This record gives sequence, C-alpha cells and structure tokens, in this order.
Amino acid sequence: MTAIRGAVLQVSGATRPYAASRPIAVLELELDAPEAGELLVRIEAAGVCHSDLSVVDGNRPRPLPMLLGHEASGIVEAVGPGVESPRIGDRVVMTFLPRCGTCDACKTGGRLPCTPGSAANAQGTLLSGGRRLHSSDGAQPQHHLGVSGFATHAVVDARSVVAVEADVPPGIAAILGCAVLTGGGAVINAGKPQPGERIAIVGLGGVGMAALLVAVAVGTNEVVAIDANEAKFEAALFAGASRCLTPDQAVGEGLRAAVVIEAAGHPRAFETAFAITAPGGRTVTVGLPPAGATSNISPLVMTSEARTVIGSYLGSAVPSRDIPYFVTLWRDGRLPLGQLISSHIRLEDINEAMDALADGTALRQIIDFPTSGA
Repeated sequence: MTAIRGAVLQVSGATRPYAASRPIAVLELELDAPEAGELLVRIEAAGVCHSDLSVVDGNRPRPLPMLLGHEASGIVEAVGPGVESPRIGDRVVMTFLPRCGTCDACKTGGRLPCTPGSAANAQGTLLSGGRRLHSSDGAQPQHHLGVSGFATHAVVDARSVVAVEADVPPGIAAILGCAVLTGGGAVINAGKPQPGERIAIVGLGGVGMAALLVAVAVGTNEVVAIDANEAKFEAALFAGASRCLTPDQAVGEGLRAAVVIEAAGHPRAFETAFAITAPGGRTVTVGLPPAGATSNISPLVMTSEARTVIGSYLGSAVPSRDIPYFVTLWRDGRLPLGQLISSHIRLEDINEAMDALADGTALRQIIDFPTSGA
C-alpha cells in the first residue's frame, strides 16, 4: 500500500467561485498495490480539462467522493501479475477510456468506445471493476475515468496507458492522452480531410486548439478558427489558423468547410458547426454538453446536401496507434504542443484552476508533481 496525496471532489454543483466554496480537497490517501493487469504510476504531470470541470459543476454526474484527473503522465514504479508491457521505469501517457480489446466496440478501429471501459468509467472503477483508493475516514474514493491523475500516484489498468520515449516531457505526455487524442483524433480519424479541403474548428478550448494544431500539422489547405471569445484569436492565429471568426461572422458571411470540428460542448456551437458545413461535408462533434441539451438542425439539409454528422469520443482513436503518430509529429517539429499549455500550477491550486477553466481564461493548466512523489 502506498501513501499518496490527491485532489478529491466531495460535492458537485458547488457555488462558484470554487476558490471560495472549495468542493475539491487535497487529502492524504492510501493506494492499494496493483493487482493483475495493473500498474502503479508515479504521476509527473496532469492537465486540467473541461471533463473534470463538468464533474465539479454537476453537468456530468459521477459517484462521489471521486479522485479527479483523467489527463496525466508518469513513471511506472510497479506492475501487477501478468503485465509484460509497459515496464518499470517507462514513462506512460494515461488515457481516459481503457480498451479491453475484445468487445465488439473495440473491433471498430476506434469508431466506438469500449463497452466494458465505458461501464467502468460510469461506475468509478478500474476496468476490472475494482477500486484501489482509501481515505482515513474509511471512505473509498471513486476513480475518475480509470485514471485519477490529480494525485502523486495512481494505480491504473495497463490498458489505460501508452508508453512513450523518455524525450517526451511530462507536460506534453499528459496532454497527449486527452486534448490531443480527442481534438487531433477527431480531425484525422473522423473528419479525414482530403488535400485542399477547408477545415473549421468551432470552440477554441484545449481540445479545439489541439484540433487546430493537428489540422495545420497534417497540411490541409485552410484552417478557420471560430469562437465567441475574440480574446482567443491571437493564440489561434499563432497556432496556424488561416483566419478567425466569431460564430455570427462565420454564419453571416456564409462560410463553408468540408470538415467542421465542434469542440465547445454547447448546443449552439453544434448548430454553428452544422450551419457552416459544406454540401457533402462532415460535421464532427467532440464536445460534451450537459445531459438533456438539444440542438436544432435540418434533416432536409442533411439529405439534400448529402451531409454527414459524426460523433467522436476520444477522437475515435486507438491510443496505442495514434499517440505514437502524434509524438512523431511533435518530434518532427510539425506539432508544437507546448502552445496548448497556458500555465503550470500546484495540486493545491486545483479549485482556482477550475475557476479559470470555467471563466474561459485557460487552455491547459498543468499540475506539476515533485519528483520525490508523495
């Protein structure tokens, strides 16, 4: 058993600012040793993502208390029975959807999320169905998306990680597991842009900016960035956007793109994305709006213009296939992932980090963990 420190969400839907209400507490916890097929990972870096915020604000209810964090990287310190890869000492990227590799969904090449992995995530367990966390009051905090990376250590299923080379810095490795897989994967796996096709990105948060960087990296003809917050335009242009527009401007000028990635997680953003999709084009939605949210689109337009609407979870990715591809783009200098990192913070700043995310003032805040671990 390992003594750790972790950020545990104790109540969802707390009043903002979270810096005052403090729904997340950094606690001393106990972590069981890895069991069969599992790893003990010393966390080096973790990214703060809207999927964490959606649990904090109550838009995506999860069992509580829950040790948050689903985008992280670290060093393997121990392995359970049956684990041959990765090995002790490897740096690994954690991914928020384990893939069992045998269910019908796993046989779709990333198009569908793993069925057992999705069920485990909803229940707050590891892929095996087990929980490895304990608090001093006898409670058993839930695992967040099979990772719980806002902690000094984590026990995860080996099918929740991908090993990367030691030259990939911890912060870059962390964002590969969610922002880059989700946004970049939506571009290459779901949108599949062809040479000369225009791409539009609706929503310039961490996932949207990752989609923008990958779209530029793969060499499409033109990449248009769209967001209601014009303060994000400078960063988008620096990242390689051909131009930037507000949603009203994009719709008003009749913009059309063959591939449109909706990464805002808002029903109006989806409507904008659909409105600017060209005849024969693909509207790819990766955003996660609140349950029950609805959008209005025209079935007649879908039919008469031969449109396709594609839902893409985790970027329709197979992490073991796609993470090495993105690492190659980064290593070749074509994918400047450091542009996604807006700040480095301490674990103790997690409530304030959620406020910054909710205010739209941050892309990826990276929690850095001391090399000494706990």
